Amino acid sequence: MRKFATQKNNEKKVIILDASAFIAGYDPFSVSYRQYSVPAVREELQRDSLSRLRFETASERGRLKVLKPTQPFIDKAKKVSMEVGDITFLSKADLEILALALQLRDSGFSPSIVTDDYSIQNVAEKVKISFTPLATFGIRFQHEWLVYCPACHKRYPPNYDSTICEACGIPLKRKPLKRTKIKKSQDNSLF
Repeated sequence: MRKFATQKNNEKKVIILDASAFIAGYDPFSVSYRQYSVPAVREELQRDSLSRLRFETASERGRLKVLKPTQPFIDKAKKVSMEVGDITFLSKADLEILALALQLRDSGFSPSIVTDDYSIQNVAEKVKISFTPLATFGIRFQHEWLVYCPACHKRYPPNYDSTICEACGIPLKRKPLKRTKIKKSQDNSLF
């Protein structure tokens, strides 16, 4: 587990925690930044697990504020996820994490999402929200995906919302259509 730095004079800096942060062993009591998550993350964490216990304890003791983002920000997170082709790879909680980051940024905060989820990182990069991976190195490229059928080779737009080919019924796959090297979306100031 990485050791996190304490907050200095940056009261507008906040951390948003995805389920993967708790699963990777993130301790909300190890930093002094304000920390947020969404109610759907609790549901993604297995009952009677250490990760769920960390989430609930931090929430009950006031170290973690659990907020549901408003619908306009959820809609924006969905729209951007469709644009890059990650929509079918994001759970409800993932979309709410992205929406909460957008909402807090719109409120004047500087948010960083703590996540090992590559699709969350990819969308966060697209909207210029920093992220911090814990158990992985994180993404090095921001991808826009091409969705295709491996059997009949039919192509679909990145915002296609089904996982099955409409022509032959085979599960769809995706491959990078465009990739851009990311500059510095990973937030190392937490360490």
